[in-house]
Amino acid sequence: MSEFLMFAGVVIGVLMIFRNFILGARCKSKEKLHGKTVIVTGSNTGIGMATAVDLARRGARVILACRNQIRGEAAVDVVKRESGRKNVVFMQLDLASLKSVRAFAEIFLKTEKRLDILINNAGVYMQGTTEDGLGLMFGVNHIGHFLLTNLLLDRMKACAPSRIVTVSAYLHNFGNLDFDCLHTHKEFGVGESGMDVFWIYSHSKLCNVLFTHELAKRLQGTNVTCYSLNPGFISTELARNTNKMFRRLLLKPIAALFFKDVQSGAQTTLHCALQEGIESLSGRYFSNCAVQKVKAKAKDDALARKLWEVSETLSGLS
Repeated sequence: MSEFLMFAGVVIGVLMIFRNFILGARCKSKEKLHGKTVIVTGSNTGIGMATAVDLARRGARVILACRNQIRGEAAVDVVKRESGRKNVVFMQLDLASLKSVRAFAEIFLKTEKRLDILINNAGVYMQGTTEDGLGLMFGVNHIGHFLLTNLLLDRMKACAPSRIVTVSAYLHNFGNLDFDCLHTHKEFGVGESGMDVFWIYSHSKLCNVLFTHELAKRLQGTNVTCYSLNPGFISTELARNTNKMFRRLLLKPIAALFFKDVQSGAQTTLHCALQEGIESLSGRYFSNCAVQKVKAKAKDDALARKLWEVSETLSGLS
């Protein structure tokens, strides 16, 4: 019996060490945000909500920018309760609609005096089409945030030092940008199969990294810095539109052991938003609360510039 207990203790200890490794590094910043304003897109659930709770707890005025009003207003109550702060508000933002993005920016600029941190967190993992005829993942994960960021840039410059944080993913490594495909289909890929969705999502995440790379160049001298990041593999609602049997039999058991919880998944976002001394790393890609090297395609100046120019056209900025 004693040998069994000893063996069980060793197994539990190993699993705890493994689990702590999976959970990853923690944001170490003690920064307080009293008097500062933050926008977090897609903050009614998952790492977006966890990020909002942490920032509110630090004293920031937090804008929950979400598509669904009922879920967004419910999230306000949760963030207020978990943070112990009351300066949390909902503003409607549908990143699948350029009209909605423009309306959000217009209302925000009229009603809010500051914007110190913009966190482009929202994302979708499913096929579909935006209101403007773009592929849904390209439109929401990249174009919507591209337009939002540009519409709010002047306010961020006026409030500098300020930061823009865009949540990408490790899967950006599998992305490739076929501009001929984009011209024809308004998306960097076609198809409805599980693998098609995987590749198209990966393309959109590469857009996030390249957008940040180019944005940093355009922000030089403004005291506004920007960062992209991989939050890690996280048990969130991102996969809620995948096959139910797949989620129940495969994804949930794997997630229980190998995926981060949402609080751990928010740590690199918080690091990029708050950590002192990383201003010189503007434009870089982070993972596990540390700057990371990226493949050549994710820092290709010509590719990033072309994506920017195409995005300007598609979003109506040019």
